[in-house]
Amino acid sequence: MNDSRDGDEHTGPFWWVGSVLTWALLFAMLTLLAVTILIPAVAGGERFTVLTGSMDPTYPPGTLIVVVPVEPDELAVGMPVTYQLRSGEPTVVTHRIVASTQSTKGKRTYITRGDANDVPDEDPIVHEQIRGRVWYSIPYLGYVNNWLTGQQRSWTIGIIATVLFAYAATLFAGGIRDGGRERAERASRGDHAHRR
Repeated sequence: MNDSRDGDEHTGPFWWVGSVLTWALLFAMLTLLAVTILIPAVAGGERFTVLTGSMDPTYPPGTLIVVVPVEPDELAVGMPVTYQLRSGEPTVVTHRIVASTQSTKGKRTYITRGDANDVPDEDPIVHEQIRGRVWYSIPYLGYVNNWLTGQQRSWTIGIIATVLFAYAATLFAGGIRDGGRERAERASRGDHAHRR
């Protein structure tokens, strides 16, 4: 009697552990790709990395923050916003709005302060300086965001997409192969039963 042990390779503890780890890694990579690139792009958001401790403990250094555009009437005290230090210049800061004032001419300005700072920022800001409100943040991923710039981001996305596609194709091909093998074994067992 010749028993086939091919099915055991897909039921042993090592196979299960390997499968769980593989799927967990795949899920982690897809999640990382989604939260750092895909979701901000779809929502029209921007990614920034917190470089200083002025917003500790809310956004410690190395935190990735994603900001989305905000209308003037949506701005409110308590809202963390990312704004240009000087209008039209690239340097930005993320602090919280702590007060709002309006001039006699109707021009509204906002006072900001870092959560870790004892005093408000010296210069008030206007809506034109604000790049957006903080939508979500992820600790430590800011370091990844800083590394993934320009050409590196394009290459990395391409490599991850290729690996994920190749992995999915391998799983699909393996499933078809295993399904064919199982059908052949069932047919063979049925044929032996009929011969008896």
